[in-house]
Amino acid sequence: MNGQGGFIFRISVVVLLVAVVGLLAWPHLRSAPIPKFQTEYQAVLLTGGQAFYGKLEGFGTSFPVLTDIHYVQSQVNPETKAVTNILIQRGKEWHGPDRMYLNPAHILWVEPVAADSQVAKFIAEKKGK
Repeated sequence: MNGQGGFIFRISVVVLLVAVVGLLAWPHLRSAPIPKFQTEYQAVLLTGGQAFYGKLEGFGTSFPVLTDIHYVQSQVNPETKAVTNILIQRGKEWHGPDRMYLNPAHILWVEPVAADSQVAKFIAEKKGK
């Protein structure tokens, strides 16, 4: 293939390669839409095993923020050995945090907290006091 035919063949191969690379790269070039939560509170599990319940903003960005934060604390009755779980609101710590900036690489999953769930009921009860 010399001359005009060889040139057209080489151009065709280059165009085909560019098309294949473009098709393979396309899913990675599109930005995924940032999820919109339909519930007031979200459950967030972090890589260290900590679970927090709160209002998550900026999920899908470099610095998601969790506010109105709650977590479960287990207490063991020394006499009966019965375990009781209570919901604690963050902010009573010495430094009085009102928000938590999260490293998105450490978020394992996020789930909605249903309005009729036990967590939502406990939060509403705490806010009512």
